[in-house]
Amino acid sequence: EIKKMVGADTQVIDLKGDFVLPGFIDCHTHFLDGGLSLSNIQLREVKSREEFVARVKEKTMKIEKGEWILDGDWDNQQFDPPVLPDKEWIDSVTPHNPVCVCRLDSHTVLVNSLSLKLAGITKNTSSPVGGEIVKDSETGEPTGILKDAAMNLVMQHIPEPSLKDKKKATELALKYANKVGVTSIHDMANAANFEVYQELLKENKLTARLHVYIPITEVDLYVRLKLKKPFNNNFLKIGGLKGFVDGSLGSSTALFFEPYTDNPEKTGLLYSHMFPEGIMEKRLMQADKAGLQVAIHAIGDKANHIILDIFEEVMTLNGARDRRWRIEHAQHLIPEDIERIAKLNVIASVQPYHAIDDGRWAEKKIGHKRAKYTYAFKSLLEKGTVLACGSDWTVAPLNPLTGIYATVTRQTLDGKNAEGWIPAQIISLEEAIRGYTINGAYVEFSEDIKGSIEKGKLADFVVLNQNLFEIPPEKIKETKVQMTIFNGKIVYRK
Repeated sequence: EIKKMVGADTQVIDLKGDFVLPGFIDCHTHFLDGGLSLSNIQLREVKSREEFVARVKEKTMKIEKGEWILDGDWDNQQFDPPVLPDKEWIDSVTPHNPVCVCRLDSHTVLVNSLSLKLAGITKNTSSPVGGEIVKDSETGEPTGILKDAAMNLVMQHIPEPSLKDKKKATELALKYANKVGVTSIHDMANAANFEVYQELLKENKLTARLHVYIPITEVDLYVRLKLKKPFNNNFLKIGGLKGFVDGSLGSSTALFFEPYTDNPEKTGLLYSHMFPEGIMEKRLMQADKAGLQVAIHAIGDKANHIILDIFEEVMTLNGARDRRWRIEHAQHLIPEDIERIAKLNVIASVQPYHAIDDGRWAEKKIGHKRAKYTYAFKSLLEKGTVLACGSDWTVAPLNPLTGIYATVTRQTLDGKNAEGWIPAQIISLEEAIRGYTINGAYVEFSEDIKGSIEKGKLADFVVLNQNLFEIPPEKIKETKVQMTIFNGKIVYRK
């Protein structure tokens, strides 16, 4: 029957038994930032102070005086011992270049003395609400480590990349996404990113569908844009509003009910989006009355509890509708909130790679009891919650196959959990694939046009070199993308 449809202009591809899935949908990225990072300093694999300094020094030799050294994605948990770096590491090799290199979770940065001077940060500068300027316990001087809202004190001085540079970075990111089989992307971004994507759409250069979330602080702008409705099509959409309740586990800024096991004086931070008190409720009420979707970052158990309280309040006041509101990460939960997420029909937007990364050291920070309900994928599914999966790129690798591997094995990166870290939360391969396909489409109200291979749906596919259902789970991470088809056209071929 299909052969009858082949015409003179039809391209016929013999896959020779390769495995075909719907194009992967990544439900959480920082996409343009990811593209920019591809050409910036790379510190993710660094394991020592010496190597850290060497890479920073090498970067200074490739750029002009005065140029910023950015990104990095360093991971202090790989250092021995796992200490935070400080400005003393890099000051001697960066006398003429301001530095702002981020921890891989993007909730902590290391800056040098030149950057501190540009920002006017001294021992007398107070930490802003929702952030921390880390200071030496003896001298009171800034160490160069800034967390969450404090990062903005330096970041506001970093020059904005040109439109040309942003377009180039996005094209690099799209090429990378296609290489790993991604055909739809949820970008946690801003209105400026959307303008870049519009330019590429006009030039017919989008090789993946972009679903953009802009900061909840711009709710007034979004309401105006949404009402005009000039931007929504199958290639590019403004999806909703992104907000934050807290920080991250690795930076010790995720908000918990109980103190950190390794730092009993801290329970984490409320993010600046929560101030002044009551502002998150006000913004969500405004968004809901306009019929908008929201995606709210919550990592610590208290942060998740707080946002569920706010969701429940708004839903009760405004009545039932098909909201498909999201909690981004839903990382650490108390048992009653696993129930509540399902009851409120909230989507858990999770990033499985974090489980096998954080699993190396999470229990040192929060203890075994709390860890039982960390990345609680199985428990969430059992209660009927929709699990939508993503990468959090650049915080974690973009490759969905790595995420699927993490979901079905939970084998940590250090090789110390062969049976899986918290194995009770392992889910099936089918459930994991749904998380990266049809569930992602559901999140963006697009399940009728993509996310599965069905007649009438968009022609977005990924071709793999082996059938995931016929190999041991630990072999999934070795699977290669042979071809990616987007909108009926081949956009990547190995």
